[in-house]
Amino acid sequence: MACLLVVLLLPVLAFAADSAKFEQGNGLYAKGNYKGAIGAYNSLLKDGYTSEALYYNLGNAHYKNGDNTEAVYYFEKAHKLSPGDEDVNINLQFARLKTADKLDQPTQFFLTRWWQGLMLGFSLKGLAIFSIVCFLLASGALISYLYAVSVGVKKGSFYGAIVLFAIGVFSIVLASSQSDYFNNNREAVIFTASVTVKSAPSNAAKNLFVLHDGTKVSITGRNAGWTKIKLPNGTEGWIISTDAREI
Repeated sequence: MACLLVVLLLPVLAFAADSAKFEQGNGLYAKGNYKGAIGAYNSLLKDGYTSEALYYNLGNAHYKNGDNTEAVYYFEKAHKLSPGDEDVNINLQFARLKTADKLDQPTQFFLTRWWQGLMLGFSLKGLAIFSIVCFLLASGALISYLYAVSVGVKKGSFYGAIVLFAIGVFSIVLASSQSDYFNNNREAVIFTASVTVKSAPSNAAKNLFVLHDGTKVSITGRNAGWTKIKLPNGTEGWIISTDAREI
C-alpha cells in the first residue's frame, strides 16, 4: 500500500518540482537576471518539461539577454503550440524585425488565408478541450430530450444537441488540420551567423545565396549531414544541418 502511494504521488511531486523551477526562473527574470532565468528554464527542458509558457518565457529571457536568434527560436516553438496566442505572435514579430534577412511572403488566395487564420487561431489543446465540452453538453442535451415532458424543451434539447455535436466535430476538424499543417510544414531557424546556401548537398556545389542567423526556413529534405531548405518565395537550396535548428 505504501509503495502504491509513493507511485501515485510521484507525478504530483514531479509537477510541484517543475512548478518550483518555473517560478524560480520567473523570479530571476523579474530581477533582471536573464542568464539565471535561462538556466532555470533550460533545467526544465532537460527534465522533459515543455509548454507554451516555458518556450515563451525562454524567448523573452533570451531577447532581454541580447540573443535574438534564440529568442526567435523559442517564440517559434511557443507559436507552434499556441498559434493564436497574441502575446507570442507580437513578441515573435519584434524578434523577427531584428533579423538581417527580410523575406517576402507570397500572396495567398483569400480563402486559403481565411482558413489558415481560422485553423491557427486556437491552440491544439484548446480545440481538444472545447470539442470535449461540446460533446458533453450535447450528450446532456440528448438526455434532456429523452426525459423532458414539455414539447418545447424536447425540441430545444434535440436541435441544441445537433448544433453542439456539429461544433464539436468542426473543432476536431480544425485540430486535425492544424496538426497536419505543422507535421507537413517542418521548419528550422538558422543559427550560424552567415550561411552560404548550396545548389547541392556538397561543399563543392554552386553557391546560391546567403542567409543569416534568426531566419526561419522550411525543411524539404535531408541528405548525409545536409538539409534542403525552402524560402517563402519558393527558392530552394542546401545547407549543412548543424547550421540550423529544427523548430
